[in-house]
Amino acid sequence: MFVRTERLFLRPGWPEDFDELVEAISDEAVQRNLGVGEMPRSSRAMREYLGKPRDPRLPHFFMYLRAPDGPQLVGGIGLGRIEGDIELGYWIAPSYRGRGFAGEAVRAVLDQARTLGHRRIVASHFADNPATLGVLEASGFADSGEDRERFSVGRGMPVSARIYVADLEHRAPVNAANGAAMMA
Repeated sequence: MFVRTERLFLRPGWPEDFDELVEAISDEAVQRNLGVGEMPRSSRAMREYLGKPRDPRLPHFFMYLRAPDGPQLVGGIGLGRIEGDIELGYWIAPSYRGRGFAGEAVRAVLDQARTLGHRRIVASHFADNPATLGVLEASGFADSGEDRERFSVGRGMPVSARIYVADLEHRAPVNAANGAAMMA
């Protein structure tokens, strides 16, 4: 499964990506805000992680900037089942933060989630990561008023995370003609 947006190409990881993915994910700034556990930090572990069978209704993508000098790894995004919910998670490499890539990818994955039959998606953010809060609110998530403890491997301890909800039944899909999500 692939998704194309105005500036990004979201796709699964390929063997030639392993080293680049491990380098980006190993960044402490990325690990610190992951709320679902540690991502692979070696090419072998990445190969095993990406080789595991996945539920086709819970896609995982890596974000690549479509650039004239070749694709550039921006981050990762995906859906998973956590505590009975379908949850969206993402990470952005530090050098690509603040440029709108997270919001663009989140909106595209929400449209993909709707196409896959999901009606409600949750996401979370740690209080000391206000950039994620901005992305979630701008992408149509609403504060649920609920906090949950999430173990942060990068912090080495449980951290309170605020839960946000996107109601896909009442969210308008993004129009491909004006900057949007298109499936390839």
